[in-house]
Amino acid sequence: MNKNDKKPDVKLFSSKFFARTKISYLITMPFIAMMIIPAIIADIFASIYQAINFPVYKIPKVKRSKYIIIDRHHLSHLNFMEKVFCVFCGYVNGVIQYCAEIGSRTEEFWCPIKHKKKTGFKHARYDNYIEYEDSQEYHQKRKNIRLKMKKDLD
Repeated sequence: MNKNDKKPDVKLFSSKFFARTKISYLITMPFIAMMIIPAIIADIFASIYQAINFPVYKIPKVKRSKYIIIDRHHLSHLNFMEKVFCVFCGYVNGVIQYCAEIGSRTEEFWCPIKHKKKTGFKHARYDNYIEYEDSQEYHQKRKNIRLKMKKDLD
């Protein structure tokens, strides 16, 4: 930090925070906060899903702690409300990434075929998938992809 930079007011409590915040931000905050409910539900259901299904198919389980990382609230230069937002974002975005990884491992096991159209999101193993119209030796290729996944993730 430059010596000319003003240090943030870390003692800023929520009442001052809300008084200084744009009204449009205050109006949308409850809608942002409501996302915690589906995030918790998704977290619980994704954990149950992989706990039941992955051992049956010998798919390596996703380590939840690798995706849901809540640590930014320990930063001393953040005020109380900034810390609350950092906890929220770390959890919700972590749950989304956790669920995406569980979904990608399921997809890799059951249907490792690239989409015909370009997707907006590609997980790390998508490039190893079988081309959309490649029907030659599909079952053998799928078996090889499953073996590679287990080897790579164990």
